[in-house]
Amino acid sequence: MEDQVLKAMKEAGKPVRPGDIAKSLAVDSKDVSKAIDALKKAGKIHSPKRCFYEPVA
Repeated sequence: MEDQVLKAMKEAGKPVRPGDIAKSLAVDSKDVSKAIDALKKAGKIHSPKRCFYEPVA
């Protein structure tokens, strides 16, 4: 799931909300939120503004 979320963020090309990722992947937003938490802890993504996330360059 983390790989899918990260890929979706890269494809978006801009900061995205977890709900938007869930819609594009057709999965539950709770699953996306868990993946985002793991990606944040791993330092692979960051939040440029509240509730939006993007991959670390």
